[in-house]
Amino acid sequence: MAHNPAERMKQRLIVGVVGVWLAVTCLLLAAAPAFAHHSFGAEYDANKPVTLTGVVTKVEWTNPHFYFYIDVKDKDGAVANWKLEGYPPSVLTRIGWKRDVTLKVGETVTVFGWRARDNATAGHSRRVTFKDGKTLESGPPAGNGDGGNTGSGTGQ
Repeated sequence: MAHNPAERMKQRLIVGVVGVWLAVTCLLLAAAPAFAHHSFGAEYDANKPVTLTGVVTKVEWTNPHFYFYIDVKDKDGAVANWKLEGYPPSVLTRIGWKRDVTLKVGETVTVFGWRARDNATAGHSRRVTFKDGKTLESGPPAGNGDGGNTGSGTGQ
């Protein structure tokens, strides 16, 4: 332990700087998930609604969002695999979805949503209609939180 007042002051300064550095580092790490999250308007176009019918090829119940993939045939028979984003798994559960039960690989569904701005075969889902006619929400309205349009529910 330093007995010299100058040495004690130097040690306090070092401890203070290290403490501030640790505090700033912790705050930045805590904020990292917020930086990773995107707004609807940054990735999707509320002016480009899309309705797709296809066969489910993959379902991912991951945070912060649920993703599912469907094979969609165009009028010429060419198949495109669409990646669709939706609510977080916790929200899906609250509104009636059941993991590994509600949406299964191999089943045919119709999805309404909006196209991604930078990918021809990606979108944000709003509603899924199942073969038996049952419909469940799968994501929030277009522009939720960023002033976008709500979309008409039709078109491709």
